[in-house]
Amino acid sequence: QLQLVESGGGLVQPGGSLRLSCAASGFTLDYYAIGWFRQAPGKEREGVSCISSSGGRTNYADSVKGRFTISRDNAKNTVYLQMNSLKPEDTAVYYCAGQRYGGRWSGCPRWYDYWGQGTQVTVSS
Repeated sequence: QLQLVESGGGLVQPGGSLRLSCAASGFTLDYYAIGWFRQAPGKEREGVSCISSSGGRTNYADSVKGRFTISRDNAKNTVYLQMNSLKPEDTAVYYCAGQRYGGRWSGCPRWYDYWGQGTQVTVSS
């Protein structure tokens, strides 16, 4: 079956780094835009970043711009989220999601058909 699986979460100190991975099984990500989302305790899910199918276009939430970098390796069927200078406010469950789209990029997709189950990121001293 088609699914996305996140990995790489864990406990880090403020200022530390983590790299999250989003791997697809059952299908290729070549034609899919991928988004990263997070949900912190007591808060609604928010979009963090997204990347076009080719990797040529990316978007970031203001809260992570300059600290996080999204990238993809279609040969490995994997999308990454490099998180640097982590803050306690980044603590959340992080999800990746995919939407088939290879046309003109106008921003992050408004709808995602495929979702992972999430990986916990905790930033604490």
